[in-house]
Amino acid sequence: MINAVLVDDEPNNLIILGNLIQEFCPNVRVVGKAGNAAKAEGLIREMSPDLVFFDIEMPYGNGFDVLDKLRPVDFEVVFVTAFSEYTLKAFRYSALDYLLKPININELQEAVGKAEQNIRLKSFDRRLGSFLDSFKRSVHDIPRIALPGKNGVVFVPVMDIIRLEGSRGYSYVYVKNKARIVSSKNIKEYEALLPEDKFCRVHNSHLVNISCVSGYQRGRGGFLVMEDGSVIEVAVRRKEELLLRLGMPSNT
Repeated sequence: MINAVLVDDEPNNLIILGNLIQEFCPNVRVVGKAGNAAKAEGLIREMSPDLVFFDIEMPYGNGFDVLDKLRPVDFEVVFVTAFSEYTLKAFRYSALDYLLKPININELQEAVGKAEQNIRLKSFDRRLGSFLDSFKRSVHDIPRIALPGKNGVVFVPVMDIIRLEGSRGYSYVYVKNKARIVSSKNIKEYEALLPEDKFCRVHNSHLVNISCVSGYQRGRGGFLVMEDGSVIEVAVRRKEELLLRLGMPSNT
C-alpha cells in the first residue's frame, strides 16, 4: 500500500482528487491533505508519505519551495498543474511526472503506476535537482536530459546524443562513449522534447543530431553517415528539409 499526501489550495480539488484515488487507485491510501505550502511542509514531515500529489501554485509559497526545504526528498511526487508547455518540457527533461487539470483517470492511474516503480528506486531527489536546474533556464540551454527506462533513469548531456531510433513504442538512444540506451519514451516524444534547431527527424524511425552527421550519400531519399559509423536511411519526403538543414542544395 502506498501512503499519499494531497496538497492543493482549492478544497474542491482536494475532494475530487481524493475521490478519484479512492475509486480508481486501490493501492493508494490518502493519509493527509494540506491547503497551502506552509501546512504541506509540516504534514509531509509528520506523515513521511511514499507519494505526494502537489499543486504547484499555492498561497504562502509554491510546491517547488516546499520541496527545496524538504531536500533530500525520499518520496515520489506527482505535480498537478495547469502550467505552460515550457514548464512541461522542463518536467519531461527531468523525468518528473505531472497531471494536467482537470485530471484524467487513465493518466492518474498511469502516474500512480510509475510512482510505484520509482518508489523502489529512491531516485526522486536526483530528478528533482535536475528539474530545478532546468526550470531556471531556457529549454534549449538545458545541458542534460533524463532517459527513463525499465530499470530507472539515465542522465546524459543532450549534445552527446548522436541519434535515436524508434521501435515498437520504445526508443534506442545512441550516446557518445556509451552503450545503447533503451528508453520507454517513443521517438515522437523525443522529437517534441529535443531542441529542434539541433535535432532533425529524417525518417519515421530516426531522429538525428545534426552536429553528429559525418556525411550524406545520394539516393532517392539518400543516407546519412553518422559519426558513430551508422548509416541512416532518409525518407524521401524529409530529404529537402534535411539538405536545407545541412546547408546543401536541394538537387544533391
